[in-house]
Amino acid sequence: MKDIKNLTLDEERALYHTVDANIINCRFDGPKDGESAIKECRNINITDCFFNLRYPIWHTYPVTITNTTMTECCRAALWYCHDVSIENSLLEGIKALRECQNIKINHCNIISKKFGWKITDLQMTNSTLEGEYAFFDSKNITIKNMKFTGKYSFQYCKNLTIENSFLDTKDAFWHSENVVIKNCYVKGEYLAWYAKNITFINCTIEGTQPLCYCQNLILEDCTMVKTDLSFENSDVHATIKGHVDSIKNPLSGQIEVDSVGDIIWNDEIYGCKGTILIREKKEL
Repeated sequence: MKDIKNLTLDEERALYHTVDANIINCRFDGPKDGESAIKECRNINITDCFFNLRYPIWHTYPVTITNTTMTECCRAALWYCHDVSIENSLLEGIKALRECQNIKINHCNIISKKFGWKITDLQMTNSTLEGEYAFFDSKNITIKNMKFTGKYSFQYCKNLTIENSFLDTKDAFWHSENVVIKNCYVKGEYLAWYAKNITFINCTIEGTQPLCYCQNLILEDCTMVKTDLSFENSDVHATIKGHVDSIKNPLSGQIEVDSVGDIIWNDEIYGCKGTILIREKKEL
């Protein structure tokens, strides 16, 4: 392994096709404004670096990134890479991770509007993410201890597990499949519409019109806050602690709950026949 240390690089493809290198305390910044500094590289370790130019790391593998900053000028920071490890780093550019495989992220802060599109095999821990439209059409994702802020997150995802996390989102999990969310606080309007095989375990769910048009929706020991018009046209099996503001036209299955504000049966299309069981009260 050779060391590339203490340099400021701003040329186009400054380190193109570098192989077996430790890139240490370098700045990718300057008046030449060159793109694609680390492209088609192999076996790269990046430590204590600063990136301020576009498309910095493409078609590179394996690559480790530690104690590194990528500013908002780093558009499309990592694309078409695999065997990627990112730790103790800041990623701020839009579209920061796309079409990548086998990724590990730990103790990172990420601000990226379209983060993590079409990625495969991600493990993400102990991190924060602010992303308006994050994790679109990605699969095989495991997330633990994440604080997330966004809107249209996890759409069309497959094989997704999230644990011990706080999600402040909106239309999350639409059309996603094979999802398990455990010990999380999930705040979102129109949560998980059209999802298939989605399970919430010991979660708090907040927001209007959640969990509609779902197939094989399971809630185990969950709490629901400010959740009106819930479960419309969903196949649902739920045990809920406490109160639900309103439940509307569950398609099939059973919802067990302590109390409900309103139960709405006005379906004339789908033939909704779900059961609502209010504990210690008459079945409706």
